[in-house]
Amino acid sequence: MAEFWWGASPKSEIKKHKQYYPACTGKCEPILQHMLDGIALDDNPLLKNYAAGKSLEIVYQDDDLVVVNKPAEFLSVPGKAVTDSVYQRVKQQFPHATGPLIVHRLDMSTSGLMVLALNSHSNKVLQKQFIRREVEKEYVAIVEGLIEADNGEITLPLRSDIFDRPKQQVCFDQGKPAKTTWQVKQRFPQLNRTKVSLRPHTGRTHQLRVHCAHASGLNMPIVGDDLYGMRDHRLHLHAQRISFVHPTTLETLIIEKYGDF
Repeated sequence: MAEFWWGASPKSEIKKHKQYYPACTGKCEPILQHMLDGIALDDNPLLKNYAAGKSLEIVYQDDDLVVVNKPAEFLSVPGKAVTDSVYQRVKQQFPHATGPLIVHRLDMSTSGLMVLALNSHSNKVLQKQFIRREVEKEYVAIVEGLIEADNGEITLPLRSDIFDRPKQQVCFDQGKPAKTTWQVKQRFPQLNRTKVSLRPHTGRTHQLRVHCAHASGLNMPIVGDDLYGMRDHRLHLHAQRISFVHPTTLETLIIEKYGDF
């Protein structure tokens, strides 16, 4: 059961001409569970631990914090059905760490640099930097299509799609401000794809994914985006650079880790 979209995309959602979209989680899923009761079905992909067998690389470590390179399809924090996550792995590896550990998150499908605090003081200081938007982050992505311009800025306000979580919608009435600057790194005419650098100046859920895919943004979904584009072997979005002030030394740390696509 799916929705087949024909025509232009609506202003709030992201729908591409001639593409299929699964039933929404808010209204359809509860009904489908009753309708399909007793019928043999494929395993629910939301209950699978995709992090099994994957290692968590430590890129930087000291007494106050640790920076890891999160693989794609790896939870940042425990979910309802799957507990294996960056939080759980770091907690096991650093049993004497205090405080909540988590400072910020990456989408499950996004790979790249993630900072965790090993004590309460560091957590408080780092969280303030994220709240005040003092942390600089750079992502690299490959999008479907060839971008003509070399750089630009996207400012589309976002809010949650209450009927189809975790999807986000563009909403100029109730959405929260979201700003992304982008720059083309390489074009692949033979593949009809573009490698682009993305700098989020706000930290909204799925901000980069929506800003790339929406008709008023780049209008080119990130390769492998199963929510706003088309499925591939992975989401081609990687957090490759992060810069922040160390909570103890007060020196600026710049950490880079390039992706594998």
